[in-house]
Amino acid sequence: MTSRLNPDDQKHVEQYLQLSQNRVERRPFRPWLLLAVVLVTVIALGLLSRLLSYLTL
Repeated sequence: MTSRLNPDDQKHVEQYLQLSQNRVERRPFRPWLLLAVVLVTVIALGLLSRLLSYLTL
């Protein structure tokens, strides 16, 4: 993809992105872990709501 910036501005952008505070190593996205966390959370909240309804009635 070609840049719409002029070459001088593009050089400034590339220098900015190469600074150490702008380079962050991230772990790869794992959708199965996200799904597991969401399922565990929904199940735990469901069990908590059943427990609370049992205790209040």
